[in-house]
This record gives sequence, C-alpha cells and structure tokens, in this order.
Amino acid sequence: MPLFKSSPKSPQELAKGLKEALGVLSSGGAKRAEKAAEEAAKILGQIKVMLYGSGDQEPQPELTAQLAQEFYNHDILLHLINNMAKLDFEAKKDLAQIFNNVLRRQIGTRCPTVEYLCSKFELVLKLIRGYENPEVALNCGMMLRECVRHEPLAKLILENGDFYLFFKFVELSTFDVASDAFAMFRDLLTRHKILCANFLETNYEKVFVDHYQKLLNSENYVTRRQSLKLLGELLLDRHNFTTMSLYINNPDNLKLMMKMLIDPSRNIQFEAFHVFKVGMIYV
Repeated sequence: MPLFKSSPKSPQELAKGLKEALGVLSSGGAKRAEKAAEEAAKILGQIKVMLYGSGDQEPQPELTAQLAQEFYNHDILLHLINNMAKLDFEAKKDLAQIFNNVLRRQIGTRCPTVEYLCSKFELVLKLIRGYENPEVALNCGMMLRECVRHEPLAKLILENGDFYLFFKFVELSTFDVASDAFAMFRDLLTRHKILCANFLETNYEKVFVDHYQKLLNSENYVTRRQSLKLLGELLLDRHNFTTMSLYINNPDNLKLMMKMLIDPSRNIQFEAFHVFKVGMIYV
C-alpha cells in the first residue's frame, strides 16, 4: 500500500485526458476503443467527484470554473454526446450528471453554459435525436430537461423543426422512452408561460391541426389519454386564451370531444369533459 496518495488531477489534465480518450473511442479499432471507453469512464468518475465532492471532499468553485472553461474551449460536451452510446451504463449516468452540473453554473446573473449551448445548438439537437436510440434515450432526456429549464434554450428548441419529432417520440414502442419523451414534450409547452403562449398562437395550424390531432386519434390508449389531459391543461391556462379561442371555434374539435365523451374508457371521458366544458363556456 503506498505511503502517500497520488494528488488529484487538475481540471486541465482531466479535460485533456478525456478528450484524448474520446478521440480514440470515435476513431480507434475495437481493442483500442474498449480501453479508451474504460479510460473515459474513469475520468468521468473523477470529474464527477470534482464537481459534486465526495465523503471527505467538498467541491471547489475555482476548480469547477476551470473545468467548465476547458469544456467550452475544447468542445468536450459535444465530443461526449457524440460518443455517449459507446460508454458503459455508469459512465452514461456520470456524463448526464456532469452535464447538468455544468449547465447550472452561474456567474452573477449569467449562465455561461447556456450561452455556450446557444452558440453550439447542434449539441442540443443531438440530445433531441437521442430519443431515437433506446441505449441513450433516458440519459438524453435527463440532460434535455435541464436545458429546458433555461428559457433561451427552450425558445431555440421550440423554433427548430426538430421540436415536431416529439409527436413521433411520444408514440415509441418502448414505454419508458415514450413516457420520458412525453414529459419532455409537456415541459416544452408549459414551463415558460409567455414563450409557450406565443409559440402556440403563432404556430397554431402546424401544432394543433397538422400534429396534435393525430395524437388525439392515436390507437395507443396512453398517448390519447396523456395528449387529451395536456390539451385541457393548455386550453385552461389563461396565457393561452388566443389559442383556446382558435381551438374551440373549430366545430370539428368539439365534435371530437363529444365523440370522446362516449369513449369506453372513463379516464378518456373525464379528460374530454374538461376540454368540452371549456368549449361550452366560451362558445
């Protein structure tokens, strides 16, 4: 047993080692890639301790700041997301926790990582597309939820065409992934009230006529019930008055709610009644 513990690596050393391991992981042969994945997992564990601390070690803000700057300078977050599927289960969990920790970082009123992601928005789009891969879908969802807490990132997602992929993701065959995608979808449409209201009003036809109607007519019971419940929530929110008026003034929408009032499922009937009630009040 060594007499002295080796001193922890500096943020610069950790960032450099991680970048090198990820480079091998993305381009090396099978044997080299396996060793690189092990090295990346080891370094991610060390970074997690630096950011969150451990039993006898508190996180040091100065080291966190240095590490975050290294991440920005060398696009390490992007390299991590690109190679996430090649990491083992624990390393994927560590990656998501590291990402969220760095994303929450503030300097006064500034959020440097939010600013970085706004300038490197392709990284956020990769997280959205992560729902297409069951191996990383839940990890991507965990990171996306943290992104959506920040209005500038939520705005960029809503304004990007990839937002409409969520109408597909909520019907994926893997229940856990579909449920996570729906929670993400709901968050995007409800968290930032004024932003969401403006988005729904501006994009009413595309959201409700072209896409949402398909969810309400889905053959999947869970999709129909969740979508109907969310619809009621959106229409009852005072911020969405214009959207509510557009929706209930379409007779086809009220006919669909009347049809759902006689659905065999009492839960569907219950949620449809709330939407129908809004229509009766304002028609």
